[in-house]
Amino acid sequence: MPVHAVSEAAIHGFVRKDFEPVRQAFVENFSRRHELGAACCIWQHGEKVVDLWGGIRNKATGEPWEEDTMVVVFSATKGLAAMTLAVAHSRGLLDYEERVCTYWPEFAQQNKDKVTVRQLLSHQAGLFAFDEPVDRHLIADLDRLAVVLARQKPAWEPGTRQAYHAMTLGFYEGELLRRVDPRHRSLGQFFQDEIASPLGLDFYIRLPEEVPNDRLATLDMANPLETILSLPWPLMLPAVNPHSNIYRALVVNPGSLVALDEQRVYARNLEAPSGGGVGTARAMAHAYGVFATGGRGLRLRQDTLEALAAPAVPPARGFQDECLKGEVQFSLGFMKPSAVWPFGHPGAFGSPGAGGSLGFADPRAGIGYAYVTNRMGAIDGDPREVALREAIPET
Repeated sequence: MPVHAVSEAAIHGFVRKDFEPVRQAFVENFSRRHELGAACCIWQHGEKVVDLWGGIRNKATGEPWEEDTMVVVFSATKGLAAMTLAVAHSRGLLDYEERVCTYWPEFAQQNKDKVTVRQLLSHQAGLFAFDEPVDRHLIADLDRLAVVLARQKPAWEPGTRQAYHAMTLGFYEGELLRRVDPRHRSLGQFFQDEIASPLGLDFYIRLPEEVPNDRLATLDMANPLETILSLPWPLMLPAVNPHSNIYRALVVNPGSLVALDEQRVYARNLEAPSGGGVGTARAMAHAYGVFATGGRGLRLRQDTLEALAAPAVPPARGFQDECLKGEVQFSLGFMKPSAVWPFGHPGAFGSPGAGGSLGFADPRAGIGYAYVTNRMGAIDGDPREVALREAIPET
């Protein structure tokens, strides 16, 4: 396997003068922190102040990461999916405090009739894994998928505990959106029509056929043993136990790698809104920047933005997560800052992704931020991303 050194000359883009420390951290990611290919972008008060990219798009061929290179961002996709539901909220299509079965009657099966939209989006419905087989073929058939979703029995009484819905959340969000949208669009199509197209974003929750492979970064997967050893100790054994909550939520049925494709890098025309989004850091930061500064261009209502910035509401037993084995805060489809995941000010909201990616909005600072990479790194608090975030000047 060839070794590709990345010089500072291979780093492209710009930073506004006061954000020069971010550029330096980005360069040091390559020289000190084993970066392969990556991009970082920041918008502040409606202005793009950081737009950096560099390194290697394809480790096997040495092809460079270009300005328009896109990469899968795994669970960072959750933030873009949550934005889609927020747009629906601003259009009056759903109420976060309403019961899900009001919009989707079949969802009431298996004693899910009292689950609210807020509880579902905050990983409090006990629906973190599927009992029935779920594969690509089922995911691609939204009507059949909806039947399986509605039939699923919660692991416990909804609203009592929190468990990270690693892959299932996006499928539930997608069917909920289909029910409330007058045009019954999928989540990926709604996102494309109502967010990506108006803002001119290079980001897809349903990657189309026409995107060529040479725009897509191939992943450099982490060593499995090193990944397990890098986990917080309460997660090490559950991560390899096929019967554990986190294994069932993240690894299998359909698993977090469902969006990958050996022939085409990433699967086309497949929606996995919790972990299959493909795009640029520029697109993610732009979208978060709009959400951080009043929703201009997306017709977001003030009460929607206030709900997103508000503190997370815990389930009855608190924020201790039954999958992640730690206290993590979720609200309305986003992760909120906490001691485990500190980012931005308290009103910030975003989502990290496996391998190191992260996107978030910080309304107090007026910032939309995103970092993406093709070298899979730490599950939580990747040193490359932390270095970039800590280099942002205080506001």
